[in-house]
Amino acid sequence: MTLDPHAFLNTLKTRVNLTDEDKSLLQSYADWGATIAPDMSKAFYAYLNRDEEMNKILNQSEERVHRLYKTFTEWFAEMFTGMDEWGPQYANRRWKIGLVHVRIGIGPQHVVPAMATVVQEVSQRLKTDDKPEELKNALGRICMIDLAFIEQAYVEVSSSAVLRETGWTEALFKRLIAYGANTI
Repeated sequence: MTLDPHAFLNTLKTRVNLTDEDKSLLQSYADWGATIAPDMSKAFYAYLNRDEEMNKILNQSEERVHRLYKTFTEWFAEMFTGMDEWGPQYANRRWKIGLVHVRIGIGPQHVVPAMATVVQEVSQRLKTDDKPEELKNALGRICMIDLAFIEQAYVEVSSSAVLRETGWTEALFKRLIAYGANTI
């Protein structure tokens, strides 16, 4: 079960209906996105630090906190630029971000509410700064793409670990999951 980040991104772009118009609109507001990114980072980490479990993970070291603020600011700005027109570079970066979430122990139960916080904060800022509704919609689609990358990282890492440790085939693993889901 090896994910091809670029193929996954293309699938997600279709699923969320990210259009060329959305991409152009996002890029036209790239300077605004870069300007508000530090404020979004502060709001995001203020939210996460209120959670005891996340606070421990985030504040494990001073270097981690600083690095995470910087990474978030870059990530936020990249949603507007697409890095490479939302191509392989964007896909690889989003995949790596997902893997980092898994590696440092941020559970999936934290990711969706955290992304909801991003959407809520940027929605308020869009309103305050009198930006068009279409920009909010385009950002919402990008946020869902990025969220899907993080969520998929949990699936891929867990599945790969089970297959490697047990020697099971992927088909057997999928049957066991389907069976388990039917028994809960």
